Amino acid sequence: MTNIVTTKTAPTKTAGQVIVDILERFGVDRLFCVPGESFLPVLDALQDSAINTVLTRHEGGAAMMAEADGKMTKRPGVALVTRGPGASNASSGVHVAQQDSTPMVLLVGQIARDMKGRDAFQEVDYQAFFGGMAKLVIEIDDADQLPALMVKAWKTAQEGRPGPVVISLPEDMLYDPVHHSSLSPVIIEKPMPDEAALDQLANMIKAAQSPVIIAGGSCWSDDAITSLEKLAITADIPVICSFRRQRLMNNLSPAYAGDLGLGCNPAILSRIKDSDLVILLGGRMSEIPSQSYSLFDIPHPQMRFVHIHRDHNELGRVYTPNLSIASIEDAVIDGLLARLDIVAETRRINAAHTDFLDWTAPIPEQPGQVNMSKVVTWMRDHLPPESIMTNGAGNYATWLHRFYYFRDSGSQLAPTSGSMGYGIPAAVAASLRYPDRPVIAFAGDGCFQMTMPELATAYQSGAKPIICVIDNGMYGTIRMHQERHFPGRGQLTSLVNPDFVKLAESMGCIAYYVDHDAAFPDAMTAALTADRPVLIHIRIDPESITPAMSLSQITEQAKQA
Repeated sequence: MTNIVTTKTAPTKTAGQVIVDILERFGVDRLFCVPGESFLPVLDALQDSAINTVLTRHEGGAAMMAEADGKMTKRPGVALVTRGPGASNASSGVHVAQQDSTPMVLLVGQIARDMKGRDAFQEVDYQAFFGGMAKLVIEIDDADQLPALMVKAWKTAQEGRPGPVVISLPEDMLYDPVHHSSLSPVIIEKPMPDEAALDQLANMIKAAQSPVIIAGGSCWSDDAITSLEKLAITADIPVICSFRRQRLMNNLSPAYAGDLGLGCNPAILSRIKDSDLVILLGGRMSEIPSQSYSLFDIPHPQMRFVHIHRDHNELGRVYTPNLSIASIEDAVIDGLLARLDIVAETRRINAAHTDFLDWTAPIPEQPGQVNMSKVVTWMRDHLPPESIMTNGAGNYATWLHRFYYFRDSGSQLAPTSGSMGYGIPAAVAASLRYPDRPVIAFAGDGCFQMTMPELATAYQSGAKPIICVIDNGMYGTIRMHQERHFPGRGQLTSLVNPDFVKLAESMGCIAYYVDHDAAFPDAMTAALTADRPVLIHIRIDPESITPAMSLSQITEQAKQA
């Protein structure tokens, strides 16, 4: 009798299934999603996946959560949204990723291939729509090309200057079989500095009388941040962090000089202008840190200028440096440490750090019963260093960035793009990524209402962020600018707000109301031990518009000008 052996061939998977398989092989453990009928095969495959799919309330929230996750993990954060309106909503998060140089992949549903070009239901030309924001926009028309294009997208999002990649998925393609799903390895090129360039830079530092380092950019390794502090102390070079990048240096380090942002410490601006050597390390020196491009002469800065960036395309783009180095931060810092001797005294960093403490230690008086300087100072003194602080855009953030001391490399999530609504989605993503760390979001009343439905996402997903809503009853930043340019004619900035406490409670959160300084410590102390999301509604006087000036003072100053 002859034995017959039959061999079973593994069933061919659909494109929708293969997409999820590939994400798993890339190491994706979480993605953020608003479901849509344009990618049902992907949704179905996610049911059998180890990937934690977070159901969000708005595509903008999903994209911002993915961007924040990319900031934290230093690999692409992933969002999955539907076609047309869904993709349009998600563009706010794509813009944040582009401006902040954050690796991100946005998967977008698309109309069926045979309907393309007919202005079909929710049809959008994603190349035209996202082309100015994303590093790469891909539409996958052939399921068998999916593995290669996914690898290309994953690599592009991380290589050079990191950023967002958009992948368009025609809904009919997702049902097609993928006959070969093997992946090429994703190898991220990490540029290294030329030895001669390091020698030249070391000699420039030795010859300089008043050098400064401006640290910026994204995706720094923890080792690079630690080594930067060592370099600064070794060579007696003050380190100034770029806009919303205070996390790149322990703010209590003797080498930390402060940050280049809105409402900047005048001592920092003087130190940079008086410097004979500025080393821009990892950043791009865009509009906000450059003080509207007034800090340095363009194209040739007035002092010796060195630019170090991992993407050679950024070198010389705005400023023509005396020396440019395309490299990751670690390699340049380590190369300099090997070439520089420890200085005998640290006069320069001591003076710069003293200026920083003088700027942040005093608590200015403010109108009203709640002084935000005191609120932030209390958090600075009582929150553990590993706390994660998030914010969106608005004058309220100036208190956080001036008076809080960021001490941990993962302690800050803030958009350099100035995107309102970012703080709450970022806090949800941070709480899910680090459930044992306190996560506190700052949001103005206007900023909060951009993404407030994500409180429900926080509750449903098990995240436990603490949301501080700083409520002055208006779009404060716009009102401030109105008073500066058209004093006494502020309009369309007053807000009639809901009851934020009741709103938060209706979404499953605990909520507290704070209308005087003494109430805040008790509210925050209780929030830190809560088992679910917490909202703290902080009511401030509309006159309390900045740490330095009241709204009336700004108006009077403008009238006299």
